Amino acid sequence: MLTEDYQNNLTEREQKGYTILAKSNPKSVKEDVYLIPSQTTRKKYLIRKVNDSWICECPDFTYRKVVCKHIFCLIFWLRIKEKLKTKMIYPLTVCQFCNSNNLVKNGNRKNSYGNKQRYLCKNCNHTFVADKGFLRLKGNPQIITATLDLYFKGISLRKISDHIKQFYGISITYVTVYNWISKFVKLMTEYVDKLDPHLSDIWHADEQMVKVNGKWKWSWNIIDEQTRFLIANEITNGRDISEARKVFREAKENTSTIPEMIVTDGLHSYKKAIKKEYSSWKLPRTTHIRLRTIREKPNNNLIERFHNTFRERDKTIRGFKKTNNNITNGFQIYYNFVRGHQGLNGLTPAQLSGIDLNLNGNRWLGLIDKSINDSTPKKPKSRISRARKSYILRVFDEKGNEIDCKLEGLKKEFQDYYKAMEFIEFYKQLHPRWRFEIQ
Repeated sequence: MLTEDYQNNLTEREQKGYTILAKSNPKSVKEDVYLIPSQTTRKKYLIRKVNDSWICECPDFTYRKVVCKHIFCLIFWLRIKEKLKTKMIYPLTVCQFCNSNNLVKNGNRKNSYGNKQRYLCKNCNHTFVADKGFLRLKGNPQIITATLDLYFKGISLRKISDHIKQFYGISITYVTVYNWISKFVKLMTEYVDKLDPHLSDIWHADEQMVKVNGKWKWSWNIIDEQTRFLIANEITNGRDISEARKVFREAKENTSTIPEMIVTDGLHSYKKAIKKEYSSWKLPRTTHIRLRTIREKPNNNLIERFHNTFRERDKTIRGFKKTNNNITNGFQIYYNFVRGHQGLNGLTPAQLSGIDLNLNGNRWLGLIDKSINDSTPKKPKSRISRARKSYILRVFDEKGNEIDCKLEGLKKEFQDYYKAMEFIEFYKQLHPRWRFEIQ
């Protein structure tokens, strides 16, 4: 909007025009024709452009032949819209056809959606627009990432569609907005799943009710105490032991950290689920703190606060259409990588957990850019799959002679790599001179 110094230097008509704009936006009738609301009545005045000049049908312009407050209102509004149409030059390093970096700028491609940088490749002589990842989409990267940010801050799809039309001049349906969200959330999810956060030794777990396809279900969440990193989220039909184990299995897939303490409420399913998923030879073992009252210390306030943040999004959509959807994944990305937390001095949980991706300014665009250009292989999962690979343990004494594991009572074959490493760490404390190998 206008700065305070600029507002102080406005004439009386300009100030009244700014007052009208603060209450309501002009309505576009057709090209260069607008309806401007009156400042004092419900009447609206028609303004049109004739020979590069604006003409208003209000009495002030008709009889005094001066630039009226309604014209000033329209001029201010058009200036604001022009500023919001940011020229987006998408970061590009290689040619889309031959992967060469021998590129030169070759003008801009301008349309109703903004300007896009065009490049010429000197290696293959192809020209192309720098919109990798945003190819053939109606909006430019700035508009698309704005819709992502508005949606996960709690704005409905139809209100986002109206916002884009008012401030960017682009008519899109709420279905288009949802398709953008689905496309880029899926892309970013594949990238962030490869990242391994460095978490603290204390986790908090809790569940809350959400509506899915008209029926109430349970949303399980695990959050790290120190970094506020949302580790896992799972939606289930009930709250029995098998369903409680699902969220802890997901937590084991998302991070290689084994917590020393998990804080939950008094739900009985947590007790056996944590025991089955985190019982190991590693010292110190995971301790389960089961709270029986809300006043008991340590409390579970951190994850209860997260539930309130999630409700800001959940109450707008009035429930999910299906259990596995991009909305929960997108909110997890928003919470961990985009949203700055007041309790973390404005940092994101990802930054505090050692995942600093240098997402300055438009964090959505930076994250999408890294997701598009990512070539990192997926990290190994800790869950045992059906097609299992066996890991064989070999043990050697201080002289280099191999020890028979059966004679020493040691487990020789493992189906999970992380379980094998936990086993080795435990026995290294008992036999520090032995050498352990996994094949």
